[in-house]
Amino acid sequence: MNKLYFLIVFLFTFCASVFGQENSWPLQKCIEEAMKNSIEIKIQQLNVKKSQKEHNSLVNQMLPTVSFTGNQSYNFGSTIDPATNGRVSSNIQNDNFYLNAQMNLIDFKAFANAQKTKINIEKAKAELEIIENEYQLQILESYYQALFTQELLKIQKEQFKNSEFNLNRVLKEVEIGSKPKSDLYDMQLSFAQEEMKMMQTEQLSLLQKTQLFQLINVENVSITEVVLEKTFEINFAKEASSISNPKIKFAELSYKSSRKDIHLEKANNLPTLTTYYGFSTFYYKPLNQSNAVLDDFNKQISDNKNHQVGIQLNVPVFNGFRNNKRITASKLESEKSKYVIEQEKLKIKNQIDIENQNKANYIQLESKLKEMKSFADASFRTSQSKFSSGTIDAVVFSAVKNQLLSTEYDLLKNTLQQQYISLKINLIQGNAF
Repeated sequence: MNKLYFLIVFLFTFCASVFGQENSWPLQKCIEEAMKNSIEIKIQQLNVKKSQKEHNSLVNQMLPTVSFTGNQSYNFGSTIDPATNGRVSSNIQNDNFYLNAQMNLIDFKAFANAQKTKINIEKAKAELEIIENEYQLQILESYYQALFTQELLKIQKEQFKNSEFNLNRVLKEVEIGSKPKSDLYDMQLSFAQEEMKMMQTEQLSLLQKTQLFQLINVENVSITEVVLEKTFEINFAKEASSISNPKIKFAELSYKSSRKDIHLEKANNLPTLTTYYGFSTFYYKPLNQSNAVLDDFNKQISDNKNHQVGIQLNVPVFNGFRNNKRITASKLESEKSKYVIEQEKLKIKNQIDIENQNKANYIQLESKLKEMKSFADASFRTSQSKFSSGTIDAVVFSAVKNQLLSTEYDLLKNTLQQQYISLKINLIQGNAF
């Protein structure tokens, strides 16, 4: 019998634990699911892969380009005889074949372009980090808004049990004649008001949790059974001084990219050195000349072969000052990008300062809220005794109970606000969960 009892208790505890874990949603779990399901993040991940494919290393850009060209033409009337290079009056079929290879030995534009495309990869990654950071901030705010309401509902439900007990007790006392019916009416009104407030809070909680799960793109979850967890232990280093917000990183990379744009424009004024190789051959056949003596196709192709090897130096001399204007414009764009870095740093610093001030305000209020909570507890206990003995009426007792409810929620919300701000500062600083 003892073994059977132990087995039943174990199964009940195990099942309760398993199902409780399924319905429990800590903040970390919400963020992990959101990162997997976000369509915007998936799109940006593809953009990162695209920028990686568009990047050509310097070695790749310096590899030779090879092309093959073949054409067949028919010349009628006065034409050039390919065999003699003399002009004749005849109709000739001419087949030409070309193989060309070209490679840049010195190309300053290729150097700058390779560096710029490499920076573009880092910019795409930084943009992905921005999207992830902003998304996590949205989830954090939505999560805590739903958590505030969930915890308020818990407090209201606990207070509602007390209201049910008092209503039933007053009802019995009215039935035996120890209390007037007016007290029952007051209690019924107070009970109905609390029930309506609890229903409104429950509806708001359901709505906020629905919005949260829509935000993280999670479906097939029973919202009414979801429980959000209060995480009072923060896993990141407190008061972190370093700021690695991806917006700053993106601005710095944009500045580097603008510097490479200047080098690209300057490269248009620098010489390029190119080597090339060409191979050509041809076949010709006079038309409508049955008595013409011609070598066959293979022999002509073999006899008419021509090779060409050379080096070409291209030195820009004058471009009408157009390129100098483009260089000046690129320098101005670079200066603008440099100011954007300072602008982003200032924005983030100001945002962190505001959040730190908010956190300090909540910490300062905490001791006063605890004091008010102790006063409200003592007031409720004495008021409960006075109401039971008939010293005070239901209206006064209801007001005291509402004060207790308000102080309990204010203290809990203050604690959660401090936690929320700590997490928010952590994300603004660029630290992921």
